[in-house]
Amino acid sequence: MDTPLILKTYELYKLFYEYLALFPKKDKYTLGAKCELYILATMESLIAASNSSKDKKLALIQQANLKFDTLKILIRLAKDVKALDTKKYIALQERIHEIGKMLGGWQRSLN
Repeated sequence: MDTPLILKTYELYKLFYEYLALFPKKDKYTLGAKCELYILATMESLIAASNSSKDKKLALIQQANLKFDTLKILIRLAKDVKALDTKKYIALQERIHEIGKMLGGWQRSLN
């Protein structure tokens, strides 16, 4: 079953996938592919956490959080090197901020 957090991450991926097609060729297969990989890795950790026992959930959520923090830096880097324009960056950041709050809440509830 998909949690709201997994659904939000799924939506983030769909939006990023749309923007990835617009990345300059030199950035698409490096920085763009890395961002895509981290979104998918975060989603994978969230799915694993949602289907794991309570004693394993925290470690998986922490793993998802680490991947997500890396993603945030990569997305900001994509904006700074102009692979992403400001409007697209802001659209991604709105979703990233919401996911970050949900992820932090889940992690706090397990501590």
